[in-house]
Amino acid sequence: MPLPDPFPLYGPAYKRDPYPLYERMRAAGPIHRVLFPSGVTAWLVTGHAAAQRTLADPRLGKNHALGNDRWREHASIMPEPQHSELQVHLLHQDPPKHTAMRRYVTDAFAPRRVEELRPRFQEMADALVDAMTADTGSDTDTVDLVRCFAARFPFQVLAEVIGLPPNLAARFRREWGKVVAPVGPQDPGRPAYEALLRGLQGYIAEVVAEKRAEPGDDLLSRLVTARDEGELTREELDSMVFQLLVAGQEPVTNQITTALVALMRQPRREAVLERLRAEPELMPNAVEELLRLDSAFELTTWRFLAEDADLHGTRVPAGDSVIVSLCAANRDPERFPDPDTLDLDRAQGPHLAFGHGIHFCPGAALARIELQVALATLIHRLPGLRLAVPDEDLPWIPAVLGRGVSELPVAFDRAVCPRPRG
Repeated sequence: MPLPDPFPLYGPAYKRDPYPLYERMRAAGPIHRVLFPSGVTAWLVTGHAAAQRTLADPRLGKNHALGNDRWREHASIMPEPQHSELQVHLLHQDPPKHTAMRRYVTDAFAPRRVEELRPRFQEMADALVDAMTADTGSDTDTVDLVRCFAARFPFQVLAEVIGLPPNLAARFRREWGKVVAPVGPQDPGRPAYEALLRGLQGYIAEVVAEKRAEPGDDLLSRLVTARDEGELTREELDSMVFQLLVAGQEPVTNQITTALVALMRQPRREAVLERLRAEPELMPNAVEELLRLDSAFELTTWRFLAEDADLHGTRVPAGDSVIVSLCAANRDPERFPDPDTLDLDRAQGPHLAFGHGIHFCPGAALARIELQVALATLIHRLPGLRLAVPDEDLPWIPAVLGRGVSELPVAFDRAVCPRPRG
């Protein structure tokens, strides 16, 4: 029997609003073939219940070695030696290797530890708003919240948490995060892509060398020590530093933007923002609802079956990639009534914005605190916060797996001082 034509998951209209497509796919069944811009096809799981089962299914592995030739031809395109040296991090490992590697990062991102750092994160957020508003203040001024805040705050937080030395943090280039976007061998942008990879590898080597020379009580130092004591290979160490630097901050940048866009799209925008200003205790639940409504982690990374098997009533060949749409699952009406509506009082169940199962995001507690601090600070200090361009002009990033906008021009009334801290 011939396979059905795949649903295309790309293009400006899809990136701006993928939810009508996800709604049609959910209504037709839990799993569908999809096509990505690189030419790779995959099986996409959409419903909440099916997504949870898939993310916890022990038959599905993350190691790229499980991918078949059809997948590898289009998806495994990071050149050597970088593919071997940067792609053996947690997201591409299965137990027992995944279990052993994950234990190195869990302590650094433990809820109690990152909660203790909340006052420091608040200082960072306020300093960024101070700098952003130093030359603004009237309703005729606009600022790009990505450039001035959302792209800076998560990296500053990450550097503090993992122990990235200030001199190296100041030299990190945000464009290095683009190396996770697929650029095929024939793409005209391939030389620039490979140059970014080499630059990032050189930076990682500097980080490792500095932490080896001056170790501290921090995550990066512990990873370097694990390598020196033979517990990690060089490739595993470099891959984990790569994952921390790229996956540890860019998704939070994007989530700040999706949350702000969702808030500013509300029909009663100012009433919603005023309630969040007046009831700061509501912010944790608001963050969970905003994560559910429009997650920056739109799709998971690849999973593979080791042999042909049934998955939600469909025969999936071994080595074909299986992906879960976290965004589609989080708007499943069978799990969340009126799922397209922002409800700050929603009784939260287990949304899947951070995944599920053994690959649940280890930095989830940190991301939640970052979002709470970032949104509360911006909403409190920038009264009258509103889009400065039409909604349809927002530039949604063309990322394969994530959601967010590359620029967020906003206007606001005169900025106010930080809340007093006791």
